[in-house]
Amino acid sequence: MTIQWFPGHMAKARRQVTEKLKLVDIIFELVDARLPISSANPMMHEIIHQKRRVVILNKSDMADPSITEKWLEYYEKQGIRAVAINSKDGKGLHKLTKAAQAEMSEKFERNLKRGMRPRAIRAMILGIPNVGKSTLINRLVKKNITQTGNRPGVTKAQQWIKVGKELELLDTPGILWPKFEDSEVGYRLALTGAIKDDILNLIDVSDYGYDYAAKYYPAFLMSYLGTDEPMTPKEMLERLALNRQLTDGEHIDYSRAAEHFVRDFRALKLGRITLDRPEELEMAEEADEEVVSSDEQA
Repeated sequence: MTIQWFPGHMAKARRQVTEKLKLVDIIFELVDARLPISSANPMMHEIIHQKRRVVILNKSDMADPSITEKWLEYYEKQGIRAVAINSKDGKGLHKLTKAAQAEMSEKFERNLKRGMRPRAIRAMILGIPNVGKSTLINRLVKKNITQTGNRPGVTKAQQWIKVGKELELLDTPGILWPKFEDSEVGYRLALTGAIKDDILNLIDVSDYGYDYAAKYYPAFLMSYLGTDEPMTPKEMLERLALNRQLTDGEHIDYSRAAEHFVRDFRALKLGRITLDRPEELEMAEEADEEVVSSDEQA
């Protein structure tokens, strides 16, 4: 599956990021705590080059807390500084300045020894649409300075924002890759609302969400459906349609049933479900290492 989704304003945003990189000390990479890898831009390293970065797992209130802890442990093992926050209610925001200061401490100490005056850390927030960049900015400055909404690509302009005396932020519209070929990434992004609903077939998205919940969160699914009876994704939609009268006479409206399921998934009516798991990434990394090792031996 290849999905083309690269509006002109996204191309412009990437150019702006490249132009502004020289103005900042550090990157705040904002990802959705429910899908830290799927919601990360795969071109991030290419774009930011050698800039320091802190990974911010936002929307942690919507993610499985036990898996969020595993992700923080994973990043720590990788030598990547990461923090989990909830920008809507402000939980964990105090960690941002501390993380930036810790990441920049060596450089700033060298600057002090050279006689340079202390100054605020300059940071750029990057992330794909709908991971909560504007909500985070608004919470940090305690006033509504950017247009926000639950729709991909809603933030429009770049601007500097002072956060206390220690931090200055450059808010930048999110970047989404020109295309991605992994169907699982697409379905996971769609389940959380990170991409527009007309990009993927919602029945396919619903099927994926059901299968994932059945595998990792069967108790959530049982509570949501009111039964522990095994069923296929299609049977689940039929049950949902009948319970909610989503029928046209004798015919099941599968599309509307899928819309209801996806909407319920996003509203946490199934529960706090995390769609990316660190063990999956570790397995993929091990497989890549084996391929490299085999190539070297050959």
